[in-house]
Amino acid sequence: MSLKITYKDQDFFVGDTVKVNYKIKEKDKERIQAFDGIILAIQGMGENKNFIVQKNATDAVKVERIFPVNSPWIESIKKLRSPKTKIRRAKLYYLRGPKAKTI
Repeated sequence: MSLKITYKDQDFFVGDTVKVNYKIKEKDKERIQAFDGIILAIQGMGENKNFIVQKNATDAVKVERIFPVNSPWIESIKKLRSPKTKIRRAKLYYLRGPKAKTI
């Protein structure tokens, strides 16, 4: 149970909004794709840490992606903002809950 990851001397905590620039290889070309969202959980210990980032897509659809911290495919991680209040949970899985849609 971890609350913090360190990437290139920067600390990231559960609840931070981050932007992860990830390299994607398509045939013989490489490109960088940005994935920004909230860090829901940090799993693992030592070199085997993973973190889950959730972003809101269109029509109240949420997309989650798991990133290994020590992956060579991660170009950079940038903190966009921190939570307004102190987070007292290690895993923010309650953010996955369904939202009521108004018609």
